[in-house]
Amino acid sequence: MNKIIRCFILLVGLVIAHFGVTLYLLVDFGADPFNVLVQGIYRTLDNYCDLTWITHGNVHIVICLLIIVILLIVEKSYIKIGTILCMVFGGPIIDFFTAFLGSVFQGNRPFVINIMLEVLACVILALGMSIVIKSDAGTGPNDLVAIVISDKTKKKFSIVRMLTDLSFVVLGALLGGVWGVGTLICAFLVGPVAGFFLPYSERMVKQVIKLIAKRH
Repeated sequence: MNKIIRCFILLVGLVIAHFGVTLYLLVDFGADPFNVLVQGIYRTLDNYCDLTWITHGNVHIVICLLIIVILLIVEKSYIKIGTILCMVFGGPIIDFFTAFLGSVFQGNRPFVINIMLEVLACVILALGMSIVIKSDAGTGPNDLVAIVISDKTKKKFSIVRMLTDLSFVVLGALLGGVWGVGTLICAFLVGPVAGFFLPYSERMVKQVIKLIAKRH
């Protein structure tokens, strides 16, 4: 029962996080750091390999799977059912929100408004991400990198997440990935804001589990 509750909490966090991701993508001020890396690898492969199956989406899936495989070999305790849920439901959730919000974001907006929307999107993403992490049911494959490094080095998650994102941006840019001001906002903001939300999300998760446990 406890695992089911945690998976439900993870899905709630996943919806919140991907609402932020959708908002972030619709502003179109640059891909998130992980996707800058994915795009860079995709463009590099596309330049040197004449294979029809190489698409941005397929490269994204392969990188996520590689991260999971590496962690299964190195430290499999980090891989949980929620990691699979993140992979399965992330894309459809973005598609769902895009269908509703796409028309709203058509047309030009002042630069300042776009920046404010980017910041809002990153805060929503960080909040959802903190709930996903503290659900303890698993997390997105790319987030696992920061979590594992943070745990192993005993460094603050917010700092490790920021450095990880910046590494993604630099490596992705060197490989030909496109980044923008929104990419940098995400790289510098999501980690610290998620770090701020983590203790509150942990308390919320514990309270929800207690409340549901009492009723059953």
